[in-house]
Amino acid sequence: MKEKKKFKMPHLLWIMTALIFIASICTYFIPAGQFATDETGKVLGDSFNWLGHQTPVSPWRALFMLREGLNSSGTIIFTVMVSGANVAVILATGAMDDFLNWAIYQLKDKGENLLLSILFCLMVYLGGFGGSDALIAVVPVGVLFAKKMKLDPIVAIGVTSYATLIGFGTGPTKVSITQMLMGVPIYSAFTARFLFMNLFMIIGLCFLLSYVKKIRKDPTKSLMYGCGWEPDNLSMGENEEQLLKDTKMTWQTAAIMTLFFGQYLIIVLFGNKTGDLYSFVVAVHMISTVLAGVIGGMDPDKLANTFAKGLAGMAFVGFVIGLAKIMSMVMSEGNIIHTIVYVLTSPLKGLHKSVASIGMTAIIAVVNPLIPSATSKAAILVPIFQPVGEALQLAPQLIVQAFQFGDGFTNLISPVLGWTVGSCAMANVPFDKWFRWVLPKVLCFMLVSFVLIFILTSIGWGV
Repeated sequence: MKEKKKFKMPHLLWIMTALIFIASICTYFIPAGQFATDETGKVLGDSFNWLGHQTPVSPWRALFMLREGLNSSGTIIFTVMVSGANVAVILATGAMDDFLNWAIYQLKDKGENLLLSILFCLMVYLGGFGGSDALIAVVPVGVLFAKKMKLDPIVAIGVTSYATLIGFGTGPTKVSITQMLMGVPIYSAFTARFLFMNLFMIIGLCFLLSYVKKIRKDPTKSLMYGCGWEPDNLSMGENEEQLLKDTKMTWQTAAIMTLFFGQYLIIVLFGNKTGDLYSFVVAVHMISTVLAGVIGGMDPDKLANTFAKGLAGMAFVGFVIGLAKIMSMVMSEGNIIHTIVYVLTSPLKGLHKSVASIGMTAIIAVVNPLIPSATSKAAILVPIFQPVGEALQLAPQLIVQAFQFGDGFTNLISPVLGWTVGSCAMANVPFDKWFRWVLPKVLCFMLVSFVLIFILTSIGWGV
């Protein structure tokens, strides 16, 4: 009997190509229509007209749009690439690893709740400002400390990837691509999103500490009890003890971490005053990259090669952004984008705008686990949700926030996200056990985000 092949998510290139092809085919049978616009080009959501004839865009014509789509997305693409190169150089200096190891070692003999709280908050901030799937590398550190404190492997993920993903999903710098695609100033509303991140950090920490308290009181309450974990049978190997070594905070590490976090502060404070925000962002990232490399002891060749690898790592992301632009162009030229928006918004028109914005957040949250790349998700969904939001008269900044909340939390239960699944594998936690533990937390996060979106819409935030 042949073993059934497990479903494997297609490569993003084929997903995007298929979406462009589907958009092209749709222009042949979805009725063409347009919303009226005012003199400034703003969509008038209460005035929609059917064209009465089709304006199809052939797949061949869609391929001809490739150069135009990439060219029109050039500013976003190159900003994303330089930002990726900046992070690559920072990581290559080893400063982030040294900073993390130093902080953990300094706290290792403190009280359990204090240690977990400070480590958790540190991880949230790392995820919020420097988050990428590279932070999966801290999971073994969580495993070591879970063993040292005789806690189960779920706590090991809870104090590492659970925390970093909360920061990654709510951090004030993590909406930059969505903001660029929406035409919203990059890193705008920084303070509000920083406060949101801290709110979810506190909620997430309370969940973790509550679980720790429960399994301390009764180890059989652990989801891992009976799966190889029993607190009385835990011991740390000699090699593991050696990994908990003292790490000194050097001036180089302190300087590089100050550069890393400081560049975002500079962009937020001065970027919009320059009149050319994206050029300012690229310039600041370039200066920060070179200074970090020099302080980190890189010679010119190593710095250049690391920078080049960082650019290369983001090149495909940039290409996907261009492909998403093509999909939008196909639907616009085929005059079906307004029809799709009209159909999507019609059920919401009788609802209060606050409820409609919650609906947008919920839709994105459902789609999120199926498309693991936040950048790709933004590139795919923003061309759809931007006109939907305009038709509902929602502020662009509010749409960005709805997207962030929808995109931020269901990563924790995504079976196709390497960050989540890989963390489970590294901590030796079956995915079903992790799913069972984290699902109630995700639902709580989503409910809180719905309340926040409702309030933000009601007060006219972002207008």
